[in-house]
Amino acid sequence: MSENAAPPTERIDGRLLRIAFILVLGTFMATVDATIVSVGIDTLTEEFDASVAEIQWVSTAYLLAVVAAVPASGWLADRFGGRRTWIAAVGLFLLGSLLCALAWSATSLIVFRVVQGLGGGLLPATGQALLARVAGPGRTGRVISIVAVVPLLSPVLGPMVGGSILGVASWPWLFLVNLPIGAVAMVLARRHVPAVPPSERRAAFDLRGAALLSPGLAVLVFGLTEVAHGRTVPAVIGVAAGLGMLVGFVVHGLRTRGTPLIDPRLFTRPPFGAAALSLVVLGASVFGTMFLLPLYFQTGRELSAWEAGLLLAPQGLGAVVGTVLVNRTIDKVAPRSLVVTGIALILLGTVPFTQLGRDPADAVIAVTLVVRGVGAAMVGAPLMNIVYSRIEPAHLPRAAGALNLLNTVGGSLGTAALAVVLQDRLAARGADVSQAFADAFWWVLGCCLLAAVGATRLPRTHAGKDA
Repeated sequence: MSENAAPPTERIDGRLLRIAFILVLGTFMATVDATIVSVGIDTLTEEFDASVAEIQWVSTAYLLAVVAAVPASGWLADRFGGRRTWIAAVGLFLLGSLLCALAWSATSLIVFRVVQGLGGGLLPATGQALLARVAGPGRTGRVISIVAVVPLLSPVLGPMVGGSILGVASWPWLFLVNLPIGAVAMVLARRHVPAVPPSERRAAFDLRGAALLSPGLAVLVFGLTEVAHGRTVPAVIGVAAGLGMLVGFVVHGLRTRGTPLIDPRLFTRPPFGAAALSLVVLGASVFGTMFLLPLYFQTGRELSAWEAGLLLAPQGLGAVVGTVLVNRTIDKVAPRSLVVTGIALILLGTVPFTQLGRDPADAVIAVTLVVRGVGAAMVGAPLMNIVYSRIEPAHLPRAAGALNLLNTVGGSLGTAALAVVLQDRLAARGADVSQAFADAFWWVLGCCLLAAVGATRLPRTHAGKDA
């Protein structure tokens, strides 16, 4: 057997696929809902007689709530059990969805989106940890490669689903559509997902860490958002306060004798540190691109939200193709080879967007998005498999929480940072909108190069075969 060969794999049976399908329903709701409202901004502005700046908080509040909730997912799963936590998170998400549909003002809708985001933030991490524990190290890679396609599809599906709903129904259905999906997921989970008992360690909740990490991330994202809006004072205060709280969290995590919410030392242990860097940058690249492109299509090319969603669809096709490819090779090919190849494809698929000033044809954009979709699918699942297959089952909930936090933070901070860059380039380029977007994509390209550096530190071999 060669140095990079994987140990014999276990068969994925119908029972495991059924569990994966049930758990991915939660991830689907949470990730698609993060973008589904984007096409309804104009509708909500008219409905509540609010400004665009006010209604934009409907999306921002959800994102900040997700960032705040993810770090607590590991402790909750340890304390109450994985299945119980997941079902409770679905219930909280559905409650928030119902309240959003009943909102009577912009302020009430923003508050209810926070409730929805708290439930949505718990779902991906809890579901992945539960699935990895049920699957075991021998099957984790292939199963995760199946469910990992959902976050890649959400930025594409969200605007399309939202546009379709608003074409035939009123705005509350942007939220009511979650109710039947979530109800089915809860019933199926009780019947088919095995109960994972709470951890025997029963560590106390890291209240000080939670008070520093989640609000620190939320305040930092808020500060970057204010930079993009040109509001200097709240931007400086938000960024400075957010960074200060995050530094305080790291110091607290290194000094505490208990179990921190996320152990900072985890990032110094291979392969977690390298995987963390790659995952953060991947999130910034993928979600940053899905922030820039719809704006470019609608402002630079004057397309409708529905037309922009259709033009983004090829990335979803690429993600599906990449998922099939990864599923067939993840236990046979060295993890680092898959990740590096995926990042290389994302790099290749980013270069044409740095030339938007030349107005590339729709066919070029479509092919480019297919390439990016394939590449993104080849990065996320192998990175998660690298960590999940090398960690003890008892530590899976906190590891999953850390990985999902990194992906979320990468996406949110990357999007906020690119918004600042875009605002600056739009001011500098004046009427040349396409060239301003092209300038912003050079920063996306830089993120991809940084991710490639992190990927070179990943293991050459599969778990159990490390040199």
